[in-house]
Amino acid sequence: MKTPPNVIEIFLQPGEWYFGDCDTRIRTVLGSCVSLALWHPRRKIGGMCHYMLPSRGLGPAGELDGRYADEAMALLVREMRAAGTEPAEYQLKMFGAGNMFPGLMCLQNQAHVPSRNMAAARALAARYGLKVTAEHMGGAGHRHVMLDVWSGDVWVRHHPGAAAVAQCEQCETRSECEAG
Repeated sequence: MKTPPNVIEIFLQPGEWYFGDCDTRIRTVLGSCVSLALWHPRRKIGGMCHYMLPSRGLGPAGELDGRYADEAMALLVREMRAAGTEPAEYQLKMFGAGNMFPGLMCLQNQAHVPSRNMAAARALAARYGLKVTAEHMGGAGHRHVMLDVWSGDVWVRHHPGAAAVAQCEQCETRSECEAG
């Protein structure tokens, strides 16, 4: 599909989200964070979030905060409904949850943020009845992600980097370390 003449380019920092129309391109760079890219194929609208953690946990809630998966999704759902659409009408593509420190995974298995972020993405997809049409999550390293809202195309460049070949000193093999 041809690029529209007046594209609005949005770059998401961690904790940010954006919902736009067919003249929008959304980009971000992910490590252990996750991006949920949502697209409505008939209306050519959609959005993306860049969340850092699965949830805020206990404590005062206050305003919704895009740093947390559940709250970022709530913000996007609010925009979907304001546009007269429902979440189940959207296609979902999920990216990120890269292990930036694979050598430490064995030592911190209980607090492994990428695994928890990945589980949160899948739980949110099920909770909102979203059809997952693409996924590139896990592994090591970081990703560059770009969503073209006019077409629903998402481009991903994965950079496994040196982290992909790191070996945990506490494990005999790298595969044991990644398996946790």
